[in-house]
Amino acid sequence: MKNKIFGLILVSALALSACKTATASEVSNASIRKMINNPDVTLVDVRTPEQFAGGSADNAINVPLAEIINNPTALKGKKVVVFCNKGIQADEAVTILKKNGVEVYDGTSWRNVKGIQDSSL
Repeated sequence: MKNKIFGLILVSALALSACKTATASEVSNASIRKMINNPDVTLVDVRTPEQFAGGSADNAINVPLAEIINNPTALKGKKVVVFCNKGIQADEAVTILKKNGVEVYDGTSWRNVKGIQDSSL
């Protein structure tokens, strides 16, 4: 009996989390695509200047994560999409910027943002 209850709870939890994740990612992907192509949005590459020099998305500016940590309100009043190599630094930047009142979207990686830009041409 305990195994059946445990199994039912586990299946229910997985089903609920799967539905929530799918819905959130669909909304997020649509929002990111729209934001990346919006001329009023600032694209912010949070990698180091050396990494940024190696390639980035079109029209992106470089504001390294360390600068965001030291001055989290510098982008206040702007809509921004942040990104990096794999999304780890971008996630951290999103958290910091949201806490400081910046309208921010997570573009994950610069290749993702660049791919969206290229597919919109």
